[in-house]
Amino acid sequence: MDCRFETAETRRQFNKVEHLVDHIKISYHSVHEPTCGVCRKHCRSFESLREHLIGPLPKQECREIFANRGCKFCLKVLDSPNSRRIHQQKCQLNGLNGICGRFSNLGIRDNLTIGGGRGPQVVALACKMVGGGSDGSLDLCARVCLIDENENIIFHSYVTPPIPVTNYRYETTGIRHEYLRDAMPLKLVQRKIQEFLCNGEPMWTIRSRGGKARILVGHGLDHDLASLQIEYPTPKIRYDIQTGIQDPYDDCVAAMRLYMRMRTQIHKIEDYPLASDPQNRNNFASWRQSELERMSPEQMLDISRSDYYCWCMDP
Repeated sequence: MDCRFETAETRRQFNKVEHLVDHIKISYHSVHEPTCGVCRKHCRSFESLREHLIGPLPKQECREIFANRGCKFCLKVLDSPNSRRIHQQKCQLNGLNGICGRFSNLGIRDNLTIGGGRGPQVVALACKMVGGGSDGSLDLCARVCLIDENENIIFHSYVTPPIPVTNYRYETTGIRHEYLRDAMPLKLVQRKIQEFLCNGEPMWTIRSRGGKARILVGHGLDHDLASLQIEYPTPKIRYDIQTGIQDPYDDCVAAMRLYMRMRTQIHKIEDYPLASDPQNRNNFASWRQSELERMSPEQMLDISRSDYYCWCMDP
C-alpha cells in the first residue's frame, strides 16, 4: 500500500514519516508565515505567496479563486467579490499629501529632546545624501527626517557634512548650497538622534523586547545610520519609492506604513516565538525522534517556531 505523509503547512508529501520530521526540523515553519487564503499553504515570504497565487506558475485552483476574491495589496482572500472591493478601498494607502512634503522642506523641527521617557515607541528615519570627494561619489548626509507612527514630523533638519560637498545631486535631493549654509552640524544631529532613540536607556542594556529604547523603522537603515555615524542595536531595527526630487519625509512615511501594516497582522500569541529561545531549543531534538514520528503534522507545526522575529510581537 502506498502511504504518503503530508505536511500541514506546505502540503508537501513524503514517503516516510522520518523524512517529514526532518523537513519540519529545518524549515522553521510557524504561524507567523504568510499563508494562502485558499489552500492554507505556508510561504516563506510574501513574495513567494504572490508567486504561488499570481506568479508565472501559480497553483491553478488558488489563482482562480484569488482572481475573483483576492486583495492585490495584502494578498488576503475575501468572502465575496463585493467584500474584496470594499476591503481594497481601505487596504490601498493614499498617496502622501504634497503639502506635508513642502512643510517638511522648511526645516523647522530641529528641537529634538528625549522628553522624559514619553513620546512614540516606534519612529522612522530617513536621510538624503549629497556627494563628497574629488568625483562626488562619497555619500554625505545633508538632510535627515524622523517621524512617529502617525506620520507626524518629530525632527527635520539640514545637516552640515564633515567634509566639503562637491556634488549636491540636486535632481534627486533638491538640496542647494544655500540650504546647508546655516545647517546643523553632523555631530549635534548625531547626538540628538541617538539620545532620542535610546530614550535614556544605556546602549549596552538595550534588548529586542522591553525597555525604553525606541524601535527604529526605515529603508536602508544601515546606510543612513552609517552616514550619521550612529550605532544602534540590530534588535531594535525594522525594515531593512519615489521619482524626481527625493524627500526624506516620503521615505519615512513609506517605511512606517509598511511596518505598521506588518505589525498589525493577526497571529497566534506566543511567549517564546523564536526557535532560538531556550524553551524551544529541544522541540526537535534527536532524542525525541520516535515521539515526533508519532505526532500528526498539525501537532508538529504547533511546536515549530520561526527562525526570524515577527513584527506582530512588537508592543
